[in-house]
This record gives sequence, structure tokens and C-alpha cells, in this order.
Amino acid sequence: MLQNVPSLYSLVGLCGGYALVMLFNPVRRALGDGFRCVGRYKRIWITFALLGFGYFVFQFVTFTPIRNWSDLDLSQIASLPRWYWPRFAEIWRETPLPALEGVAGIFDNATTTYPLSVVAAVFMLVNWRGLHGALVRALRKRYGLWGYLVYLILLLSALASLLKPIVFWQLPEWSGLVPAAGLLRISASVDAIAFIFEYLLGVYIQVYLITVCLAWIKGVSFEEGELFRFAMRRFSYVLEWAGIVVAVSTLIVRLPLVLAYFTNIPGVLDYLPIARVLMSGLIIAFCSVQISLTLHNETLIEAMRAHGQFVRQNSGRLGWFLIICGVHFLGIMICDAVMRSAIADRLGALFLWKFSFAFVRAMITGWLLASWVCLFRQCENRRINQEKWIQY
Repeated sequence: MLQNVPSLYSLVGLCGGYALVMLFNPVRRALGDGFRCVGRYKRIWITFALLGFGYFVFQFVTFTPIRNWSDLDLSQIASLPRWYWPRFAEIWRETPLPALEGVAGIFDNATTTYPLSVVAAVFMLVNWRGLHGALVRALRKRYGLWGYLVYLILLLSALASLLKPIVFWQLPEWSGLVPAAGLLRISASVDAIAFIFEYLLGVYIQVYLITVCLAWIKGVSFEEGELFRFAMRRFSYVLEWAGIVVAVSTLIVRLPLVLAYFTNIPGVLDYLPIARVLMSGLIIAFCSVQISLTLHNETLIEAMRAHGQFVRQNSGRLGWFLIICGVHFLGIMICDAVMRSAIADRLGALFLWKFSFAFVRAMITGWLLASWVCLFRQCENRRINQEKWIQY
């Protein structure tokens, strides 16, 4: 019992320090407003929960070796006192990069949309709630003839997203028709093209949720279909920045992985963590560009200029917000790494934990996204009366 005293003191000190930071930081008002916004519009965190659950189930079914239903026996939790709990030194290397990507996601795309992106591709093609038509009109109004090229890219990537599960499902059946190397090249190419739609779908969802938060801030009501179409029109402005992110991500992350199936690129996976860090750094460095484009209907150059002004005038509050985001994402990533290590091969316990983790992460992500919108509006009081209304 005495051996647990230092650990108890450490836990009390950690909780006390967290409470002090949350109660006395300069952005506590925005964090409180974000909490109230999520309480009013629960769809903000439920959206992240649904997408997180979908990806978790896909990963669990695809990569977990389930031999029979007894592997999912939840009674495995009864052996909790006998689990081996790793020390922080054993798991800390797994946590910084996912935490950094979680922070970057607040300013770009906070969730993985696959495999539900397949359903979204079908909805887009059948013009669900008029979104397909709204997208075409927005692209034509915003980019003229270039809008049709953007639409073609979106359409091809949506079709690739529909083909992606079929290709992976049929790979074993095609092994007798196409060489293994050819199958890998086909699957890698389809995955790279489908990534464009999956990422842009995540960006659209983010824009939609930002507009929901904006409606809460302004205290206005809305009809659901109209808000979807309104978010699509705002999404057409964000596409300029999203296109740059897609291009950079393709160049430094996706393209090397695809080329590795066509030619020998030594140690291609060794550079992947560095590429992920660079992508996260790029998004955080231009953190207010996406939300500025969403709320102000401006050009990318204007948004870049406004971002520089925003950082200069609000560097303290922005820095504190980044720290708080980092603390929360690092905390849940550490919990995830510890639990996965302790659970080991207990598949029932792992299923229950990953389900719970998706819920917790969705709650934190939704709260921080709403808080970011509230903080941005509080820092942007000078520009509120200058913003341009949508022109179509």
C-alpha cells in the first residue's frame, strides 16, 4: 500500500495542474463557449463519433485475427487486476505524432472518413439534399471554367472511393488473372485517387460543423437542408486551401508510397513519420486559413494576409489554445497506448476499449473545434462588420 503513495501524489499533482491550467488560461471563455455549443448541437461530436466508429470497425474486422466468437468474450475484463501495465517510458514514442496530427486536425480535417466515405460518394452522386447541384453551381460561380476541372477531379475520386472496397475485396479472386505486383499497383493507385475524395469529404464536414458553431454564436435557427447547401457554398472557397494541402500531402506522403510499388525506393516507410510531421506543421502554421475562408468568403491571398495579422495580434491566445489542444490529445493518446499494451491479445477487451476511445476522442475533438470557432470570432471582432456575404 505504501508503494502506491508516490503514484497517488503524482496523480493528484497532475489533476491539480490540469485544473489550474483550465481555470486560469487566457482562452477559458472560448473553451466554455465551445462546451456550451457542443451541448446545444450534439451533432458536432456525434458526427466525429460516427466516423470514428466506422473506421474503428473497419480496422478491427480487417486486421484483427478473430478465430471464433469466444475471442470477443467481454469476461476478459474480469482479469483486469492481473494485466501488465506498461511504464510511460515504454509507450511514449507512440504518442507525440498522433497527438500532433490530432491538433492539426482541428484546423483542417479532424477525422478519417473511410469507409463511410463510400456511402457519402453514393449520396453525392444521387444529389442527396441537392448537394451535388449546389456543388456544381458553387464551383461554376467561384472558378468559372476551371470549376468544371475541379468537379471532374472530385467526380473521379468519388468513383475511386466507390471502387476501393470492391478492389480490396476482390484482390484474392484476381490473383490468378493478374500478377501479385500488378494487383498491389492497382490497389495503391485506386487508394491514392480515393484519398482526394475522402480528404475533401472530411474538409466539407469540418466546414459544415463550423457553420453549425457559427449559427450557435449568432443565435440563429436553420433548416437542415439549407445549412448543408450553405456549407457547400462555403466549401467552394475552402477548396483553394484544401487543394494546396492535397497537393503537398500527395507529393510528400502518398506519391512515394505509390511509386514504391512501381520501382524500388529504399526505406520509403522510414520517411513517412517525417512527412506526417511536416504536413501537421504546415497545417498548424496556417491554422486560421481554413476558418477564415469559411467565414469571410475571401480569396486565398486575402486569407493568408488575414492569417498573418491574426497571428501577430493574437499570438498569446493562439499559443495557449494550441497548448491546451496538445495536452488533451497527448493525454488520450497516452491512455490509448497504455490500454492497448495492457490489453495485449484480449480481443473482447480491445473491442470495448477502442469503442470507448472513439467516443472520448469524438467528444474532445468536437469540443475543441467548437472552442476554436468561438475563439476565432472573439479575436475577429474588428472584421465581423467587414465580412462579405455569399454572392450567389
